[in-house]
Amino acid sequence: MARPIPKALAAKMTRVKLFLCDVDGVLTNATVFIGDGREFKEFHIRDGLGLRLLQRGGIKVGWISNRPSTATQQRADELKVDFLYQAQGSKVDAVEAILKRSGLDWDDVCYMGDDVVDLGALKRAGLAIGVPSAIDEVKDLADYVTIAEGGQGAVREVVGLILKAQNKWQRLVLEYSA
Repeated sequence: MARPIPKALAAKMTRVKLFLCDVDGVLTNATVFIGDGREFKEFHIRDGLGLRLLQRGGIKVGWISNRPSTATQQRADELKVDFLYQAQGSKVDAVEAILKRSGLDWDDVCYMGDDVVDLGALKRAGLAIGVPSAIDEVKDLADYVTIAEGGQGAVREVVGLILKAQNKWQRLVLEYSA
């Protein structure tokens, strides 16, 4: 069940031109299966479609992870994610590099995170989003905390809100209903 969105939050959603998020804990439930030199992660299929819908709506998509992973690379390739940064270091620096490449600024960014490494990006983003299992400091910075958990449709929840705020949702529904 959706919560009512305050006008100030809806206004922030209308400005989003770039959706960026952490991977583990946001796109996944933060569980990684490792064995025999292989790694597996579980991604929610509706989050993936939601990201493609954002792109169809003219919004670029990127993932920023401090933990390099072939599973993350594979999923990003499948979804044709516009920007993927997987490296130890500052997520703020990673976002700055994406902004430079895209010609956008922090006010255009929706950033979604869950842990301490996301705080700098959340603090600067035009729209900051957290998930229910995020650390308290993330929730304190967040303009919105999702109902769904990370890896369980949280990204899709935000995608729907952004596309509806930008009056793009109904067009996509009509396209897919034809």
